[in-house]
Amino acid sequence: MKLLRYGPEGQEKPGLLDASGAIRDLSGHVADISGDVLTPEGLAKLAAIDVESLPVVSGAPRIGACVGNVRKFIAIGLNYADHAAESGMAVPTEPVVFNKWTSCIVGPNDDVMIPEGSSKTDWEVELGVVIGKTARRVSEAEALEHVAGYCVVNDVSEREYQLERGQTWDKGKGFDTFGPIGPWMVTRDEVPDAGNLTMWLEVDGKRFQDGSTKTMIFGVAELVAYCSRLMTLLPGDVITTGTPPGVGMGQKPQVFLKGGEVMRLGIEGLGEQTQKVRRA
Repeated sequence: MKLLRYGPEGQEKPGLLDASGAIRDLSGHVADISGDVLTPEGLAKLAAIDVESLPVVSGAPRIGACVGNVRKFIAIGLNYADHAAESGMAVPTEPVVFNKWTSCIVGPNDDVMIPEGSSKTDWEVELGVVIGKTARRVSEAEALEHVAGYCVVNDVSEREYQLERGQTWDKGKGFDTFGPIGPWMVTRDEVPDAGNLTMWLEVDGKRFQDGSTKTMIFGVAELVAYCSRLMTLLPGDVITTGTPPGVGMGQKPQVFLKGGEVMRLGIEGLGEQTQKVRRA
């Protein structure tokens, strides 16, 4: 299934993308795509619904973040060796974990706002992992049983705040609008190998990132198991798993967003995002 949320910001309704690409309204069955709806039991109930019985949503509504009421937005840094190299940092021997504040989450096509005074706002296409079952100290072998599905994430980053203001990455990662998620969450049963998906990002039509999840240092199962030893993962939590090379910081000379650009990005089978960049 491809599950999504549509409608004005703060008033999103739950939906499902059918085989023809039409949005079907799920609000007669669930209140939101969040929490218990994402558990194995919740997803099984949705899968049992006759899609043709669901109302078709007319027009072209705004698409919101594909998961609502996210309690934890966990990010993994330097998870591609070639991205670590372009960043001038050592390849990690275990996952680098930081937070993106949940208040940064927006829809996949919402505007991205450059913070006031920023001169180093950057982009990162990433595979997002949505937790569907409470995970506490799970093994790598059982980790994928705790995954509801996958989505596209743009881990927008302000590099000065991330790297030059005390080495606390969180500072540069959680500004408002720095977490576009979606357009939809594709359930795990429809993604047979999350470790072999092509991914890309363009700015104003120029392709900067062109990679694959197959070059991740730590795969999805390893990351879920590792994070579950640091904290209890809950249904609806999102882990964004790192980016391949091609970020603005890694260009020679470096390229950062100034405002007015259009970012377009996607991951094989998980859909695309398009964001207009604006200055706050």
